[in-house]
Amino acid sequence: MRIRRTGAAMVAALLCAGLTACGGSDRPAPRDSSNRAALAAPSAPPPASPSPSLSPTPLVSGPYVALGDSYTAGPGIPEQTGVPAGCDRSSHAYPALLAARLHLTAAQFRDVSCSGARITDLDGRQSTSDGANPAQLSALSASTRLVTLGIGGNDIGFADLVERCVTAGLLRQTPCREQLTTGGDRVEARIRTAGEQLAVALAAIHRRAPHARVYVVGYPEILPADGGACASGLAMTVDDVAYLRVKEQHLNAMLRQRAAAAGARFVDTWTPSLGHDACETASIRWIEPLLPTAQAASLHPNARGEQGMADAVLATLGDES
Repeated sequence: MRIRRTGAAMVAALLCAGLTACGGSDRPAPRDSSNRAALAAPSAPPPASPSPSLSPTPLVSGPYVALGDSYTAGPGIPEQTGVPAGCDRSSHAYPALLAARLHLTAAQFRDVSCSGARITDLDGRQSTSDGANPAQLSALSASTRLVTLGIGGNDIGFADLVERCVTAGLLRQTPCREQLTTGGDRVEARIRTAGEQLAVALAAIHRRAPHARVYVVGYPEILPADGGACASGLAMTVDDVAYLRVKEQHLNAMLRQRAAAAGARFVDTWTPSLGHDACETASIRWIEPLLPTAQAASLHPNARGEQGMADAVLATLGDES
């Protein structure tokens, strides 16, 4: 999920104008090569290495292929790596952390995730402002033994929804929940469509990698249960925070259902991320707010969040061992 550069710049400017404090607003934003903004600060310490508490015993052998969008790629988190550069992959995103814990060699691991990816990009070429990413499914083969897939947020436009709700709140417009539900809930319709597309994609994954264990990775908690906690950080109404939070839960429920129907496993990253949302303090949050204080994209996992997601995937792998 990525916020467009122009939209994020406008929201950030409105936030700074509307709030009494806007520390760090003069810091340069990192390059965003997928036409969606990542408002990141350059002063955070480097990401921690994988947790030593995780079992060092390999739970599955490679080759391992990671598919997905920016929540898989880890935009803004050091070190940015991979080709094309516009996909914004990090060497400390959960696929790389998982591969390290599974003791996979470089030849046994491929991360082809890409920021801004939609489900249709799994089977089609995805353009970025810094190179094109081949169809992600092209990385699969009969030798693939492990696949993780984290996708769907861009298909329902979740980051754009947050941007819209923030703008509505700052400009004192009609709450975005009312705008999006008049005449029928448009977000629910997008979730249903994404579910249909995901079913087709999962069938294609199984055809291309018939011997692989497939794991659909859900999204962590982005917004808190207490919408009032976001009043200063995101400038959204309490009702809009609650609405978006429920829509993310519905997206995760769809991912779980489609995974089960396709014979894949669902990885719950929501439960372990509770209390680590974008409105928590910098020392404990997994998701950065609109104005990040860590090296990560706005409204995306930071290094702590990617480590938490890696732990969740590893725990699910362990449940099957």
